[in-house]
Order: sequence, then C-alpha cells, then structure tokens
Amino acid sequence: MKKILKFILYVVLFVILAFGAFLLYITLTDYQPDEVENLMPENIPEAQPIASDTFNLITWNIGYAGLGAEMDFFYDGGKQVRPSKKMVEKYLNGIENFVKSHDTINFWLIQEVDKNSHRSYGIDEVSLITRAKKNSIGIFAKNYDCPFVPVPLYEPMGSVEAGQMTFSQYPFSEAKRYAYPLIASWPDKLFLLDRCFILTRFPLDNGKDLVILNTHNSAYVYDSLLRVKELNIMKKKMLKEYNKGNYVVAGGDWNANPPLYKPAGNYDGHRFVPSKVQMSTKTFPEDWKWAFDASAPTNRQNYQPFKKGENGTTCLDYFVLSPNINVITVKTIDLNFENSDHNPVYLKISCVK
Repeated sequence: MKKILKFILYVVLFVILAFGAFLLYITLTDYQPDEVENLMPENIPEAQPIASDTFNLITWNIGYAGLGAEMDFFYDGGKQVRPSKKMVEKYLNGIENFVKSHDTINFWLIQEVDKNSHRSYGIDEVSLITRAKKNSIGIFAKNYDCPFVPVPLYEPMGSVEAGQMTFSQYPFSEAKRYAYPLIASWPDKLFLLDRCFILTRFPLDNGKDLVILNTHNSAYVYDSLLRVKELNIMKKKMLKEYNKGNYVVAGGDWNANPPLYKPAGNYDGHRFVPSKVQMSTKTFPEDWKWAFDASAPTNRQNYQPFKKGENGTTCLDYFVLSPNINVITVKTIDLNFENSDHNPVYLKISCVK
C-alpha cells in the first residue's frame, strides 16, 4: 500500500512540475507587442495624392480557413477543433477565388489569417492570400502568437500564429499596428489573442487624408468595462483624425451587433439571434455613421455544422464612418458561410469635399 501511495505521490509531483515548467516556458516566450508598431513594407512606392473621392472596401473574417460550413467549433458548444487538411485547403481555395474575383476593390480588411498554425496545418495563408492579391499592397499585423494552446484537453489547438491583413490598390503614406489592452490576467492572457487594429493612411488631392482602420475586437469576454476600454483606444484615434479634417473609416469584426440592430425582411432565409453584446448608440458621437446591411447576416453560430435556417446568425461585421463620408452602398455578400463562419461585407463611399 505504501508503495502504491508513493507512486501516486510521485506521479502527482511530476504532473505539477511538468505543468509549472510548461507555464514558465509559455510565460518566457509570451508575445508582447509594442503599443504602436510600424508596418510599412520595404520598397513601397511613394504615396501620391489620390484624385478620386469615391472608394470601395470589403471586410471579411476568413476564420483561418478552418470554420467553413461543415465545421462546428468547441469554443461555441461544438465538438471539433480543426477540420481535415483537405478541408482547410478547400476552404482556403474558396477564399482565394473570392478575393481574385473581386479585383476592383480598393481596400480589403481581412481578419483571422493564419501564418503558421497547427489548426490550419502550418499553411502560410498570409503568403497565399497576398499572391491572390498580386495587384495590391498588403500588410500583416500579428495578433495571436502562442507556441501551444492546451485546450481542449482531448485535442489541444497547439501552436497558433495568426493576425489581420489590409490590402490596398494605392500605396500607403502610413501603416501601423495599434495594440488593444490585454483582456485577461495571467495565466489566461498567455493563451489569448493580443488584439489590435491596423491603421493605414492615404493622401488625397484635396489636401486631406483617408484613414482606414482594420479591427478585430474581443470575443468570449463580456466585461463591459474591458470592452469599452478596448473601443476607446480606437475611438480616440478616429476622433483625433477627424478633428484634423481627415476622412475616417473603421471596419472589421466587432464581435457585437451595431446599435439597435434588427434583421430586415426574411433575413435571406437565415435565423436571427442577437449577439450577447450590442454597441451603444453613444459609442461614437451622434453624427458618426454605422454602415451595415440588415438584409443578411455576417456571422453564424458554430455549435453545429451550418444548416440554413437552423444555426443562429447575426451581424458582427460592419463599418463606422466619420461624418464627412457618405455611404453609397453597403451589402452583406451572403456566401452561406461556405468557407468561413463569417460573410464578407461590401461598402462603397464618397468623401465630402
């Protein structure tokens, strides 16, 4: 009996020491980006004033080519952690084809792009999508870099290196990564995203700048104070740029419904479920504009593979515009979540001179 108890004690001690060593390793290798980082590519052409006052954009969270229609996801009540490699390649091929088929878009704001992650079999999606956008200038901002995510225990996510990308048909005069505050304490923060927004700047021929922000705000955290703190970092920058006379567009995955959001019509046959978080009408000043399309959803619930009319769907992806910008068109491109758990959103704008 003593031998058995001693053996159990040794096993318990070994597990404790191994776990402690693991936490120490993850802590020492923790990704800690600066508050502001320069993203300007080398050998980029010098930005020249743009004569146009009309532009179009697409924002799309591509779900790292791992959350297409056949997938559920353990974080959202499903069972799966990652699809097969063949399925990842299928989703990624669909994403690339969509990007290629919309080559007249001036600006792309893309979220959840893997660079080297276990969940997408180490495929460099950054390089593949950059190649698909060969006539544009692209930048990548890392927001997730962890050598090993240990959940779920039955099939850990493993290593993750991922981020956001902005593509432009015009050279930037500025491209920077702005960090959001950490939304969790140690040790949880070691395994979560280090969220951020990308700011790009484009001079116009009227002497003002077009400033575009690509954001991916926090999910799975519903502490309103933390979310407000995160939003205020971007809001402060947006208001500062507008007060200079510049045109400001922010788009991406906000992980919250826009203010007073309700679906229109039959919602393209989808079932609407409001998000757990909804933006306040007071998030931005009253004259700022929320640009979204209520006729179709941009995001689906992942507790089961996608079945139209069964999975809950909602709107998390949209744009916020400064008062000196007019919305010409905003449209959710309903792909029925074939290759991602998000649909892309198209926006066409004009800058008021």
